[in-house]
Parts: sequence; structure tokens; C-alpha cells
Amino acid sequence: MTVTTPVLRDYLAKLESELPFGKKEKREILLEAEDHLIEDAARDEAKGMGVDEAERRATRRFGDPQVLARRFAEERAPAIELRGVTKRFLTPAGTAYTALRDLNLSVHVGEFCAIVGPTGCGKSTTLALISGLEPPSEGEVLVDAEPVTGVSKAVGYVFQVDAVFPWKNVLDNVATGPRLRGVERSEANRLARDWISRVGLAGFERYYPHQLSGGMRKRAALAQTLINEPRILLMDEPFSALDVQTRTLMENELLQLWSATRSSVVFVTHDLEEAISLADRVVVITAGPGTVKGVYHVDLPRPRNVSEIRFHPEFARIYQEIWNDLRDEVLVSYERSKRVGS
Repeated sequence: MTVTTPVLRDYLAKLESELPFGKKEKREILLEAEDHLIEDAARDEAKGMGVDEAERRATRRFGDPQVLARRFAEERAPAIELRGVTKRFLTPAGTAYTALRDLNLSVHVGEFCAIVGPTGCGKSTTLALISGLEPPSEGEVLVDAEPVTGVSKAVGYVFQVDAVFPWKNVLDNVATGPRLRGVERSEANRLARDWISRVGLAGFERYYPHQLSGGMRKRAALAQTLINEPRILLMDEPFSALDVQTRTLMENELLQLWSATRSSVVFVTHDLEEAISLADRVVVITAGPGTVKGVYHVDLPRPRNVSEIRFHPEFARIYQEIWNDLRDEVLVSYERSKRVGS
């Protein structure tokens, strides 16, 4: 940026911090924004308005930096796209079970997208397809506009069950990713200590998983994933086994880490309140075979505190709107399970 006036400099700095792109793309957007703002302010200055006031008016007309950053992300190609995806599995009886049918879903760059739906609707299968752990039976799965053909280094995966190595201490667990990529041990350990500190585990580097609480193990798993700087972060009910208090702490921790990395997140949960508290959009999946039933934008302010945002007047309205869709699918799934049980 070449701007020297404080009003435009501060505004563009805020916009830069919100943009979920690499340096080159950020620079292109900021230069375009800078030119527009200078031209807009110059028109008011020509009418006799002071420089600072003209620039403030120009920034107000241009828009809120957070909203603009989201719009820029949505105008670009999705970070993740599933087109007409169907996934079948072979059952032990030799028949085909259809987990997903004709599913279409896109996730924008830097977006936090939550997926909710009844048990067995294919939420975890969707993550497996995005990660490359499973191929689609029909349709296409794309990450960064490229077909997914296998596991990608750009994708991080946090499972419901902690995927930490029980024979390694916290430091060695977190340093595993860089070491596997060929980073020298000393540098890998330096990066690991930084991430251990970020997730609030400084002082526990030499502890083993069995010596940690559930919340601490989850923090270690987060650090183990995020140290690899994934552009795509997949999370499969990561906090479901935690107590309520620890879960709230971890949800806030996740939001803080995400705001710093701006990965594209796909977060699977059964908890609708959790989905709304965390996400930019909530996707409702039908009872199996799963497909998208509805997509809901969560227009709640950020940064968020998950224990406080639930008291926002808009939260209850969003919850009721999504639950009206989700409730029917939960009932369908419940009736099916009763018939199978009988």
C-alpha cells in the first residue's frame, strides 16, 4: 500500500487483516480498493470538504471491512466444491448402501461452514470425500478448483477421537507434521513449541497423552493439525466428548485460531447451537441418503464469544429457522431406527 493518510491507511489495514487470501491476491485487492477510495474522497475534496472527513465518508460508502472481505471471498472460486456427489458403500451382505445422493455443496475461501443433520445422514462421509480418504461413486469433489484424487497436504483433519500418538509426548506429537515434511528437528520443535503455546499448553511439552485431560488432548490435536498450515480444515464433532465448560473454552479457542489462520473450515456437529455459534453458514443434510436440504447464513457479529453470542437477539431467530428444517429430518431418522430395532 502507498497510502500515507491515517484514515485510509487504518481502513486498508483492517481490510487486509480480514482478507482470507495469499499476499499476491491481497495486494491486488488492496490496490484496487485504494484507487477507488482516493478517487471517491477526491470528489468530496473538490467540493471543499476537508481531507480527513472526505476520506471517512469514502470508507463508509465503500463498506465494512469484514463484510467486504466475505464478499471478495464469495466472488472467487470456492475453496471446496461437491457437484452432484453420490457415495455408495458395499455392505457385509453384498448389497449397496447409499450414504449420499446428488449432494451439491460449496465452501468459500476463509469461510467457516457447519454441517448438521441426523445420525447416519452422511456428514462424516462428506468430510472423507473432501479429504480424499474416500472417492465419490458419482459426481465431482474439487479443492481449490482441482479434482480430489487423493489425500492433499492442503487439508487438515481433526477427528472425533483424538488422533495423537500415545507413545509420543506433546512436543513430539505436534512436531510430527513438519518432521514428515522434511523439516529439521530443531526447526520442527521450534514451530511445535510456538503452536503448543498458542493452544495454551505451554509447560506440558513433555507430557504424554494419558497424562492429559480430554480438553488438553484436544488442544494438542488442534496444534498437531494447525502446525501444518492447512488451507482446508475438516472437523468431525471434535468437541462432542468434552464436558460443557471445556467444550465452550475449546470452541472459543478454535475461533481465535481460525481468525488468525483463515482456513476454510467444514465443521460437522449434531449440536445446532454449536453450529450457529461458530459458523458463517449452516448446511442442513437430510436423513440418509443425505443431500443438502437447506443452507442458512449466520449474520452474527465477529469476533464471537460462544457463551455470549447465544444471547444475541438474532440467535434465537436463526436457531428456530434452521430447526424447523432439521426437526423433520431428525424425526425421519428416529422412526427408521425404531423400525430397524423392532
